[in-house]
Amino acid sequence: MSETVRWSLLVSKETDLALRAYFAQQGLGPEDFSQFIEDAVQWRVLDRTVAETKAQNAGEDPAEIETALEEAVRAVRAERFRGEP
Repeated sequence: MSETVRWSLLVSKETDLALRAYFAQQGLGPEDFSQFIEDAVQWRVLDRTVAETKAQNAGEDPAEIETALEEAVRAVRAERFRGEP
């Protein structure tokens, strides 16, 4: 983590016990808690972003979406690699 901030979180007793049991089973300690939460939040944000994007594009032609994605990838690669394949 480059720059950190402190969070105060409230979770149910059941969630707390489940997480503590999981950490004990995996041999993880309290020092692993922050990274675990950060990973979980990043995955959840990605999951929701993907679901929202799919919902927004549900009525679109899949071939048009594929073409747009291919064009975007080519543009990024051309910019990043300055013409390298």
